[in-house]
Amino acid sequence: MEILNQLAKFLQQGDDEKVLELTEQAIEQNISPKDILDNGLIAGMNIIGEKFQKHEIFLPDVLLAAKAMYAGMEQLKPLLIKEDIPHMGKVVIGTVHGDLHDIGKNLVGIMLKGAGFEVIDLGKDVPAEKFVETALEHDANVIGMSALLTTTMPTMKKVAELVREKRPDGTIKTIVGGAPLSEQIARDFGADAYAYDAANAVERVKMLVGVS
Repeated sequence: MEILNQLAKFLQQGDDEKVLELTEQAIEQNISPKDILDNGLIAGMNIIGEKFQKHEIFLPDVLLAAKAMYAGMEQLKPLLIKEDIPHMGKVVIGTVHGDLHDIGKNLVGIMLKGAGFEVIDLGKDVPAEKFVETALEHDANVIGMSALLTTTMPTMKKVAELVREKRPDGTIKTIVGGAPLSEQIARDFGADAYAYDAANAVERVKMLVGVS
């Protein structure tokens, strides 16, 4: 549908005013909120994610696109709630205890929201217990942890252990990322997945919750 193609295009350009206007028009034209979300906003953010992964665009472009996406989402949110449109899943994210770096974590949050996930962002310096308590409280599917300092990485292992203790059925998955991490370290910590950047984090989270 042309209006949704336009919506995706202006979102990629980071034009929040145009995205807001086109979202309102699409609602007036009785296009279903799910269609506007999937084929307009998320379609645009998916392309942003691919371009970012290929280094064709940079962080400021992603942030502009995210701002535009939020402009459309504000209009859609009440309608999506009314129609009870399910999210792709719930993800709890945060930077681990002792670590105050959050640029990477914030970008992962933006990309996950852009892909249709509900994101509960705990911020930075988050203790292991807080990750797990929040995931249990909100019935989250995935816990995502970020670290930039090697000294703070053991918190990730603690979270993975706590999750296995509290949810032995494996319904809460864990994913880790950050400069000092690797696939091997993630495995040693008992995490379910490792992501090397924000776009890869979205792919891995989708894999963990079983959506393509």
